[in-house]
Amino acid sequence: MEERFDYGLNPQKLGAVSSYLCDPSTAPAEFLLVKSQYQVETARPVERGALFFQIRQAFPPGEVTAEEANKIGYETAMRWTKGKYQFFVCTHTDKGHIHNHIYYNSTAFDRSRKFHNFIGSSFALRRLSDRVCIEHELSYIQNPKLHSKGRFLHYGQWIGEKPPSAKQRVRLAVIAALEKKPADFAAFLRLMEESGFAVKHGRGGVISFLAPGQDKPTRLRASTLGAGFDPEDIRAVIAGERPIPELPQDAPAPPRRVDLVIDIQQRMAQGKGPAYARWAKVYNLKQMAAALQYLRKHELADYAALEASTEAAVDRFHKLAGELRDTEAALSKTARLMEATVDYAKTRPVFDGYKAARYSKKYLAQHEAELAAYRAAKAAMNEILDGAKLPKIDTLKKSRRELSEKKKALYAEYRQAQADMRQAVAVKANIDHLLGVTDGRENKAQER
Repeated sequence: MEERFDYGLNPQKLGAVSSYLCDPSTAPAEFLLVKSQYQVETARPVERGALFFQIRQAFPPGEVTAEEANKIGYETAMRWTKGKYQFFVCTHTDKGHIHNHIYYNSTAFDRSRKFHNFIGSSFALRRLSDRVCIEHELSYIQNPKLHSKGRFLHYGQWIGEKPPSAKQRVRLAVIAALEKKPADFAAFLRLMEESGFAVKHGRGGVISFLAPGQDKPTRLRASTLGAGFDPEDIRAVIAGERPIPELPQDAPAPPRRVDLVIDIQQRMAQGKGPAYARWAKVYNLKQMAAALQYLRKHELADYAALEASTEAAVDRFHKLAGELRDTEAALSKTARLMEATVDYAKTRPVFDGYKAARYSKKYLAQHEAELAAYRAAKAAMNEILDGAKLPKIDTLKKSRRELSEKKKALYAEYRQAQADMRQAVAVKANIDHLLGVTDGRENKAQER
């Protein structure tokens, strides 16, 4: 018991702590004191069964602070023990996610009973924890995977058996290779091969890594692996001009968006029970509260302002979508022109030889594939240029780079505009539902 409690109270892990009917620093002695009193009063041995129980409660990264998580853990423990058992809550912040360790005595504080774990207690505890999280407007796992091949997994197994992603495997291998201080970039690539990755060289000097059992290679670039993982960054590390890149931290959980309210009458007609109706009413109240909060945040004082704001959000999304399509088309056109230009330059000497051989059939038979590639490249160039002058390859590379950067910036704006539009449309729909407005017309309230 002391070993487990010392782990929970480790100051290097601890972010917050709270307790009920005990002092965490002396909890082992206080727990045992209650047990000894229980044994004296009931003549029942306390050695049988568990000395205490532990609950672990985790939250997504960025969703709560340590203090908020501790309060939720305290409320969960209080409702689970009904205030009859001593407990204390340790909130740890040493992992990527904040989590609680809740320890409670197996003997009631008034020595009237002992807590006995019952069949299905984990399901009941999960339902209680989910209910507390819902009441505090936090997320919860709606469809948890509880078992694998018929065997239930405990938390440690579930975390331990979760394999790293392909990107994470590449990041770890890159850092391990750089820590060995390779002499140059070629030596770095050899170290990656020795660690089990196949090195792929693509067009334009693109480098990718393929791990054993992986179907699609992972590119070595910052947009894929994160800041510090571009080939130029790797070369700078090898030259001693910058430190080894760090693994990117888990991004905070995105803010929950406003969803549409539920048509309870329609759902009830589909056979939903009264329990669903109670949940749906609470859900609709929360969505309407979120909609009103959205109005206050964006200072939308009347319905006309809401309507104009929603229309502006929709127009902005469609405008960015059009710009993104045009940029992608221009980027694709530039890439195809570069590819055709390179193929044309490679196969032009073969065609010149064919021309010098007076279009010899023998020469044609020997170089049929190269001549076919030449004709295809020339036809593609004529189609793309449409009579315009062929730019220099350096100009094409610069144009492709600028279009790629523009596409990346536009895509970030596009995703944000899409989220803003969805939220604005959902808020307006919920306000319309509240006001009884349909297709711009206000419906008369039904007589009760």
